[in-house]
Amino acid sequence: MNPPAQPSRAPILLLGVALVAAAGVLIAAQWHVTFFQDTFAFLLDRQDWSAASFFDPHNEHIVVIPVLITKVLLEVFGMSSNVPEQIAMGITVLTAPVLLFIWLRRRVGEWLALIAAVLFLFLGSAWPVIIWPFENEFTLPICFGLGMLIFLDREDTKGDAWACVMLVLASISGSLGLPFIALAFFDVVLKHRERGWRRAFVFAVPLFVYLVWYAGYGHEAEKHLTLHNILHSPAYVVEGFASALDSLAGLSTIPVNSPGQNDWGRPLLIGAIALVGFAQWRRPGIPRGFWPVAAAGVIYWLLAALNFVPGREASASRYVYAGALFVLLMAAELAREWRFSRNTLLVIGALALLAIGPNLAQMKEGADFEKQQSVYTRSDLGALEIARDTVAPSFTLAGVETTGTASLSIVEAQKYFEAVDRWGSPAHTEAGLESAPPEGRHFADIVLAAALPISHETVPEFDQSASSGEACATMQPGEAQGKEIPVEPGATRVEVGPGPAAAIGMRRFAEGEFPVQIAAVEGGTTTTLQIPKDRAKKQWYVNVQAAQLVRVCR
Repeated sequence: MNPPAQPSRAPILLLGVALVAAAGVLIAAQWHVTFFQDTFAFLLDRQDWSAASFFDPHNEHIVVIPVLITKVLLEVFGMSSNVPEQIAMGITVLTAPVLLFIWLRRRVGEWLALIAAVLFLFLGSAWPVIIWPFENEFTLPICFGLGMLIFLDREDTKGDAWACVMLVLASISGSLGLPFIALAFFDVVLKHRERGWRRAFVFAVPLFVYLVWYAGYGHEAEKHLTLHNILHSPAYVVEGFASALDSLAGLSTIPVNSPGQNDWGRPLLIGAIALVGFAQWRRPGIPRGFWPVAAAGVIYWLLAALNFVPGREASASRYVYAGALFVLLMAAELAREWRFSRNTLLVIGALALLAIGPNLAQMKEGADFEKQQSVYTRSDLGALEIARDTVAPSFTLAGVETTGTASLSIVEAQKYFEAVDRWGSPAHTEAGLESAPPEGRHFADIVLAAALPISHETVPEFDQSASSGEACATMQPGEAQGKEIPVEPGATRVEVGPGPAAAIGMRRFAEGEFPVQIAAVEGGTTTTLQIPKDRAKKQWYVNVQAAQLVRVCR
């Protein structure tokens, strides 16, 4: 009698290789990236260790564990770098495909499990979730939810207990825990004849935890439930599944950080439905395990539909990550009774490799976007710190025309300085600003002028003679446009002789341009600039675009 065949080690080894490669991709994608967008809500608005810091919703979401991770990392490593945050996020990004592989291989075998796990690992069209640490409110519930599924496969009381623990952790990590609670509910219902209702605690305990949070804190969150959202929710759910298929196939056409519709999602969804129909014709019967994961997927997209606002389209990059997971779970349950030939597996593997290429390209585009945002973040925060002595406590880094980015609108000066005093600064120093990319120096000058603030007053007079004790630079007609005059903190007078209108601009860290446009003034006027003293040594420079006589006096 021959011994039973041993499982091949090759899929596990290849998964290990893929994980190492993915770690390298994550390092490259996050190199020189700093804190971004909603992360500042955790850094600045939840600085103390109060109950509100942990339990207040972010938007409408529960974020207890993400806040805990942020606070622990801040206490240990400070705020000068977000590399610890990236590492913590990377652990969840690499763990989820491993757990997915473990769950899938019992259903479809190791090779199909490997293909699905690697597709999920390199799902670059969901780049915000993969390379932005704040999105662990997606990756944490997915890791805990997959852990729950693995424990449920044990089909025993101990497995149910651990599944409940995983589900509690998922439910306090993000709202994505709710679809997993629904999954557990349907699992209990479908198996109640064999295992009874005593297993109801698996979903009841985490649901109770969530409802307690909602009663105490979650009900205060902004709501977006409207009749429009209710009526459009079926279309949104369909679009959600279509977008997930589109992303898994490497065919997403959604631009980075922009809304849009996928060109291939709906045809792929129609094709998938047709394929399932053909499979049912060949071998009727849908496995019982399909219904809980399908219900979880529908509920995930349905909750997103009911809370829709512009920017939360079903095709948005940050939403397709979980959607793709539910599609893979559903596909595995549908295929669990099928056996595939070696050639079929080779074809599926080749198609998966073809899908990974475009996904990696999208991940690079997302990484480039975040790196560009990091240039603005470090530069604008550096300018804010230079102006610390005079900036208004309520000053915010709002307005793309001022900061170059919309991702800093929640940064308020007083809260930011409190965080810096506690944990250090992620901003550019003065030396860092001097070597920053041109766009960073450009907006640093604009932010600095607004934060100090530099003020001016123009009066309709022009005095040909300088006052005693003044240091003046005089430019003859036509000479001013190509010159820049260094100025010091305090009052500086810009006199524009009679003639056409002129424009006064300033720069400090920028080179070859004058980003700070002070005023457009009429000829025959005098403008007094008030420049507060700040924490940088570098001089300001004034330029006057004028065709007539100009005098700049300190």
